[in-house]
Amino acid sequence: MATLESLGLVGTIAEGDVVPVDSESDDSEDEEEPRRAPGPRRRGGRSRGDFSAEFVFGEAEAGGDDAWTAALRQLRSKKAATTLDEKIEKVRQKRKLQEREAKQIKVKDEDAEAEDDQTIKKESEDCDRDEEDVESEYSMDDESIFTKADKVKVKEKKRSKKGEVEAEGFSEDASQYDDNLSFQDMNLSRPLLKAITALGFKQPTPIQKACIPVGLLGKDICACAATGTGKTAAFILPVLERLIYKPRQAPITRVLVLVPTRELGIQVHSVTKQLAQFSSVTTCLAVGGLDVKTQEAALRSGPDILIATPGRLIDHLHNCPSFHLSSVEVLILDEADRMLDEYFEEQMKEIIRLCSHHRQTMLFSATMTEEVKDLASVSLKNPVRIFVNSNTDVAPFLRQEFIRIRPNREGDREAIVTALLTRTFQDHVMLFTQTKKQAHRMHILLGLMGLRVGELHGNLSQTQRLESLRRFKDEQIDILVATDVAARGLDIEGVKTVINFTMPNTIKHYVHRVGRTARAGKAGRSVSLVGEEERKMLKEIVKTAKTAVKARILPQDVILKFREKIENLEKDIYAVLCLEREEREMQQSEAQINKAKKQLETGKKETGSESLERSWFQTREERKKEKLAKALQEFDLALRGKKKRKKFVQDTQKKAQMTPEERSQFEILKSQMYAERLAKRNRRAKRARALPEEEPAAAPAGPKKKKKVSVFDEELTNTSRKALKQYRAGPSFEDRKRLGIAQRRKGGNFKSKSRYKRK
Repeated sequence: MATLESLGLVGTIAEGDVVPVDSESDDSEDEEEPRRAPGPRRRGGRSRGDFSAEFVFGEAEAGGDDAWTAALRQLRSKKAATTLDEKIEKVRQKRKLQEREAKQIKVKDEDAEAEDDQTIKKESEDCDRDEEDVESEYSMDDESIFTKADKVKVKEKKRSKKGEVEAEGFSEDASQYDDNLSFQDMNLSRPLLKAITALGFKQPTPIQKACIPVGLLGKDICACAATGTGKTAAFILPVLERLIYKPRQAPITRVLVLVPTRELGIQVHSVTKQLAQFSSVTTCLAVGGLDVKTQEAALRSGPDILIATPGRLIDHLHNCPSFHLSSVEVLILDEADRMLDEYFEEQMKEIIRLCSHHRQTMLFSATMTEEVKDLASVSLKNPVRIFVNSNTDVAPFLRQEFIRIRPNREGDREAIVTALLTRTFQDHVMLFTQTKKQAHRMHILLGLMGLRVGELHGNLSQTQRLESLRRFKDEQIDILVATDVAARGLDIEGVKTVINFTMPNTIKHYVHRVGRTARAGKAGRSVSLVGEEERKMLKEIVKTAKTAVKARILPQDVILKFREKIENLEKDIYAVLCLEREEREMQQSEAQINKAKKQLETGKKETGSESLERSWFQTREERKKEKLAKALQEFDLALRGKKKRKKFVQDTQKKAQMTPEERSQFEILKSQMYAERLAKRNRRAKRARALPEEEPAAAPAGPKKKKKVSVFDEELTNTSRKALKQYRAGPSFEDRKRLGIAQRRKGGNFKSKSRYKRK
């Protein structure tokens, strides 16, 4: 041992040596993960079969086999005191107790002279019925509600014959593909074919057959295919083949994948890791909500593929000195039409400015724009157009249903949705709303009805968003209430039904929403509530539909019964909201106290030098102006003038509770304002959004300056008013002087001929 220590080596463990046991920490982490069975990992057990010896983890991950659990592990420490479901359950139990007490008092008053034994027996039967029945809100009279069936009619289709739109500006159209093409025929390397087999892919989808051969040639692509057809694998496989064929010489980032939402980023990262599991290609995830320091450490090591959201990527570019995009060889925009709209415009300009000029660019979406002018900001070079489906096509096995809302019955939307979820569609349902406030309210309302619900929108923390998705995937909840943040790209297995509380802003948004079901060749159903103001969009959907569209009619007495139930639950909804507000205020005060304590303990010097403020490509004033402009745009079309806007905000703040009609009108108003804004923007003349050409032009930078032949030529060609006046008035002193200098240069004797010579 002494010789080993002198040489600086560590010896092997002998039989008598005490070995420290580290398995407890590993076990505690495993127990926290919901998908993994509790218990320690053992050698030679199941864990060895799950992973290959050649598997290499990305730098951003701590070694988990699932991207969702890995992301959750980073956020596990941040937890609320109580969840919303716990608050809802607390209010429900309180209401049950009050109802039971009220019932007991009523029974005592009515049957005061009756026998005590019969009274006790009735009370015990009532208690048992309340505990056993999950939906205690429904009495025996309400059973008729569940037995009544809805009417479903086939909606008539009026098709208008339209010629195909020619795709001008694309260098090539590769929408036609070889139908017999297999993964083995695509000249993919062995590690990729092994990963494809491990994932269970048998035959490539149409978009994969069309895109992978073109992507391998290094051409720019603009691709469109229906939702759930495997677009992620269509752009990741050619990228991985390129990285395997030409390994990196230095630790640099060579591929950048941009996505609009955090959840979609996590999903794309998961698919990329699975496809690259038998190669040495490294991946990194940089999305908002996850730990910044972990991402910075991963970026410094130079991963091959970076999957990011625009905001977090710009944050790293300006605050992580060693990270840059000058070495990026491939730029991919997933959900490209969303990435190129007004909300991401400034951020995309900044990213493209920092990207390498010589790169391959690939754009993918289910609703890709066909106008090349709209794609100018990405600087595509001779793009290949691959439109496997039309940009408004829904999934082939989707059954579309619509429920008509009469003009005076807008307040019935909540009752209709509740009736659908309790009577017809009870599990694997996604409910889309227009606003975050309405999504939160529907979560509370359906929870009070006794249903297992979760929510997903921008007001939640990243931990809550990922937890809701995980619970829905694991079938711990039956219904997921979401805004459009969950409408794009998310692949959730087993979604049977999508319900639209109101029709979305545009047909593109509708295609993405209903695309959460009927994925990968499976069947699915969408049910949308359509008011009078939304019928124009319905007509367009019916025209473009390839299968019969159904109209669902709910019995009126069922709607009235559910509306009455919702009115009775208003007090409970308000109680849950009060509990939330109290908890929020408590957390804020605790945070302030902790901050003050920390400042007192560490002192002013240390707090001043704790951490530098992170920089951004826009100043605070520019960001403020941009946000204000977008906020004013939303109100401008409906309420013009400063005073009206101010009054509108004050009135909404004063109202503690809105009526169902007002809530529905607000949801529809937001959709209309967006559609009007979009129409107004389309009517405007297109402004050049393209960046200057990166490649230097062959011709000289500027035009050659014309040589002035003579003053006489200039006088003949100049037809301005000023020149005309000068011609009529005769030459000025300066002109005469200039003429004399010119003649002297030529060798003429100006002085001898001048009539202005002094005598």
